Amino acid sequence: MSVLALWSPVDLMLGVVGPLGATTAAGTALLVDLDPNGPHYGGPHSLADLVSRGPTRSQLEPTRSGPAVLRNGGVSPEAAEEVVAALVQRWPNVVLRCAPSTQMGSGGIALVPLLPEPYTPSVDGPVVYQRTHLSYTKPKDNHVLPVPRTATVKALLAGSQPRSNDRWIKALSQLWDM
Repeated sequence: MSVLALWSPVDLMLGVVGPLGATTAAGTALLVDLDPNGPHYGGPHSLADLVSRGPTRSQLEPTRSGPAVLRNGGVSPEAAEEVVAALVQRWPNVVLRCAPSTQMGSGGIALVPLLPEPYTPSVDGPVVYQRTHLSYTKPKDNHVLPVPRTATVKALLAGSQPRSNDRWIKALSQLWDM
């Protein structure tokens, strides 16, 4: 079991699409949204449902290969801790999507847009930069993701799989080695 905690302190779109892409890159994986104010991902259940009613065995384990998403539904990470721990034990890969206001330090990877200096935000802890059409130079000793294709972003937001050879998804797979 591998767990990857991601957050984007300054880019809400990257904070939604990045975890979806990392989940897709992992093959069979579950994205768990820990942000009570997070987006309304599709699906019949939410993390709040599992916390309030208790999860069933089929809700705790993968029922098919590929990525799956569990939206938040308004529950705090602290209240969901026990359910999240059970999910992490039963899924081969789990992406934890954390709120933009989360102070991760070394506990997660920040996704930050790469902007012209001096506008690139700085954060504490591990960081992966998302290249933009405004990017000029690559920061030393840091991972930099290529600009994603529009079709890739649209597919992820629609809950479908992007092209199997998508270079942005392939670049996101490197996060699992961090």
